[in-house]
Amino acid sequence: MAVWILLGLIAAFVLLLVGIYNRLVTARNGFKNAFAQIDVQLTRRYDLIPNLVETAKGYIKHERETLEAVIRARNSAVSGLKAASADPGSAAAIQTLGGAESALSGALGRLFAVAEAYPDLKANQNMMQLSEELTSTENKVAFARQAYNDAVLSYNNAREVFPNSVVAGMFQFQPAQLLEIEAPEKRSVPKVSFN
Repeated sequence: MAVWILLGLIAAFVLLLVGIYNRLVTARNGFKNAFAQIDVQLTRRYDLIPNLVETAKGYIKHERETLEAVIRARNSAVSGLKAASADPGSAAAIQTLGGAESALSGALGRLFAVAEAYPDLKANQNMMQLSEELTSTENKVAFARQAYNDAVLSYNNAREVFPNSVVAGMFQFQPAQLLEIEAPEKRSVPKVSFN
């Protein structure tokens, strides 16, 4: 009789461990999937930027430095996204991506500020369409970032509560990093009004 009770307790303990482990894996996969949505939107954003720069290049001939800064920031952000996509669980990769995104948003903001001084560029149909697409994509990025950060919060909470924290430690579930933009003023979508 005592043997059956002991076996029942061991089986219950093993089932508890398996359940906790599976919840942690599910939460980790959830934030990785949420990051994949960010990847899709950021890739779209990065694909729009060269077209935007090419359109502006014909009008903003004396602002070469601004255009080059946008391209450098875009390339840096693309590299950051590749590193983060390879390992969405890497805190360093996510922080690097956040910094690169901040720099890109700042460079785009400067480009649009410079473009305001060129009425022909503001009236260019291609520029207006690209600006509209970029604004739409920026909104989608913001929603995807929010969903990712929510999934990271759920995962981190799941791995930190007891007894999950014991299982997370045993199986080396590392904390996930929120995707944050460094300065609050850079959290807003760059203004792209060409009216």
